[in-house]
Amino acid sequence: MSLKIILFIIVSLMPICAYGGIYGYLDERGIYHFTNIKPAGKQYHIVVADKTQGIKLYNHLDNTSYDKLISYHSSSHGVDPSLVKAVVMAESNFNPYAVSPKGAQGLMQLMPDTAKLMKVTDPFDPDDNIRGGTKYLKFLEETFQGNLELMLAAYNAGPSRVIENKMNIPPIEETRTFIKKVKQFYNKLKYRNEG
Repeated sequence: MSLKIILFIIVSLMPICAYGGIYGYLDERGIYHFTNIKPAGKQYHIVVADKTQGIKLYNHLDNTSYDKLISYHSSSHGVDPSLVKAVVMAESNFNPYAVSPKGAQGLMQLMPDTAKLMKVTDPFDPDDNIRGGTKYLKFLEETFQGNLELMLAAYNAGPSRVIENKMNIPPIEETRTFIKKVKQFYNKLKYRNEG
């Protein structure tokens, strides 16, 4: 490889190092794993840089790849499909193979215990994941009497943290950011659907 090509590659990658983005790695089974949270492990590398801090993510709200599944499972469980789509967008950016550093998996980033509770057998199967995630949202809606912010806080941090915090949003920055992000996506989707 020539020095010019190597230099070009190094210079091209410099802006990627300056911004957050999507990190990924290939595991021993040949499965790609992605996350938007910078992991500590060296096996991850940056896949997509995002210097807009989420602004361009709104373009992905137009993603219709999973709309039929979202509509079906939302109808089955009595959950607003715009809310389900907003959670998918915030959690995985429509990546069915997303894995968080904490172990959440699939489109709706279900933790293994939650997936088991919701009878999800394959968290990387979009149908199974959306079914389980939508069922979980319904459970949280009933548990927190339709309070959207508490539902989302429980979805992100776990119901016990909300309950332990006297039915308030836990003082966890990640959870507060998640609530804000989902509500932004949700409001934008509702506005589009009503307009």
